[in-house]
Amino acid sequence: MTDASGTPTFFDTLLDRTIVPGYSRLGFRFRRRGWPADDPQSDAMHGRTALVTGSNSGIGKAIAAGLAGLGGSVILAVRDRERGEQACREIRAADPAADVSVTVCDLSDPGSVAACADELSERLSRLDVLIHNAGLLPPRRIETADGHELTLATHVLGPLLLTDRLVPLLDAADGSRVILMSSGGMYAQRLAVDDPEYRQGRYSGTTAYARTKRMQVAFTPLLAEHYAPQGISVHSMHPGWADTPGVITSLPAFHRLMRPLLRTPEEGADTAIWLAATSATLPSGRFWHDRRVRPEHYLRRTHYTADEAWRLWLFCREAAGLAVG
Repeated sequence: MTDASGTPTFFDTLLDRTIVPGYSRLGFRFRRRGWPADDPQSDAMHGRTALVTGSNSGIGKAIAAGLAGLGGSVILAVRDRERGEQACREIRAADPAADVSVTVCDLSDPGSVAACADELSERLSRLDVLIHNAGLLPPRRIETADGHELTLATHVLGPLLLTDRLVPLLDAADGSRVILMSSGGMYAQRLAVDDPEYRQGRYSGTTAYARTKRMQVAFTPLLAEHYAPQGISVHSMHPGWADTPGVITSLPAFHRLMRPLLRTPEEGADTAIWLAATSATLPSGRFWHDRRVRPEHYLRRTHYTADEAWRLWLFCREAAGLAVG
């Protein structure tokens, strides 16, 4: 195995700092020229099982198709079973050998998360890869039945709970990996330690989305440390700017302006597939983009202390119904 910490070149770093070139299809197509053609190998997921949340369309569906194409058994975790089954049919139509199936999981609903985890515990003997891709961008502040702001519940609390419930399956695998799909938008946001439920100020769905994506990145090293005894590695990443149904619906002006430069869903899915399937040794607890470790901050004002991250970690674990600590 090789170490994949990935020290960026000067030009790669320049692309990343200038945002538009680095996050667009231009950055992806430049960087991939330096990637080994056989990484991951064509059968890298053979005999392995992956669960991908939010996988009935867009990047999530592309991740599921990509992992199945590498020989994996892939479970699409979706809120709507009918849409999930349709995605399975479409994946199989493109690749008749694809081993894909569906489970229902609404990450904003702890009952649904628990039911999903119980179903998987009956179906599987182990889980090699868990990819938290599900996401949403609401037009107004919405609370779940448990009283939590919807993006917090979907992007943070639900993934914390589902991961914890699936630890026995992840522990049973050899070198299992948990991957959180963040967003480059998190770079503009501070850690919302004092208002995680977004009760203060004028609500913005875009800001709520980016704030919770910042939380995912902040929690990645804490999750990595928490699950290290079980041999579970944890990684977060952002996919760049991709042309997906979610972007069309939630950010129509951005989509119209940037469409010529947007990545395909498959390009946006690449790093998640690579993190899941590469044979390289990956440093746990890091943040990735285009197969390289990236900084977690570009703006001084977004920095936070270890104590602030820990305080928010304790709040979110308690809100998710998990033991604190």
